[in-house]
Amino acid sequence: MLDKSLPYYHVIMRRPRGLVAPAPAFPQGYVLAPYEAGADAAWAAIEAAVGEFESPAAAQQYFRATYLPHTHEVERRVLFCRGWDGAAVGTVTAWWDYTGTRRDASLHWLGVLPEHQGQGLGTALVGACLERLQQLEGDRDIYLHTQTWSHTAIAIYQRAGFQIVRERFAGSPNDFDQAVAVLRTVRPDLRLDV
Repeated sequence: MLDKSLPYYHVIMRRPRGLVAPAPAFPQGYVLAPYEAGADAAWAAIEAAVGEFESPAAAQQYFRATYLPHTHEVERRVLFCRGWDGAAVGTVTAWWDYTGTRRDASLHWLGVLPEHQGQGLGTALVGACLERLQQLEGDRDIYLHTQTWSHTAIAIYQRAGFQIVRERFAGSPNDFDQAVAVLRTVRPDLRLDV
């Protein structure tokens, strides 16, 4: 869940190449599943539930415009965590972005339904995403864009080897100094590589 009580600042993180992806260990009753046709509705419901979009309809419109034009890639790169009943409860995307002409491996849209948070699903999904990115993109630096509102996810990303960096990525803003100041107040236990 996003912590919107904090000031919003953009954060760029990079995971250096050469690190082994953490093994995705899903708790009993949960499994990793690939994208299937029509799963954009489940993706949209998850991302709206965690506060990334105002509504599932807005999230689904974004997904269809951004990802569905790459149908074959969506099937390989959009991952879900499903519960014992088969319902999607979490998602992450092993995508790419361009920084100028450089193609960067990129982790997109980690989200776990609020009622399933706190069980290690986000950590397992990040591990699965990193494995997928290494399979598809090779051993390369991996980037992500996030925000101070996602300080819990930032802790997950750091445990997986990501570092908060000053550099720019894919045209996204980077509010490094302001973001670090906010993160230090809300998560004093959070290691910041500054």
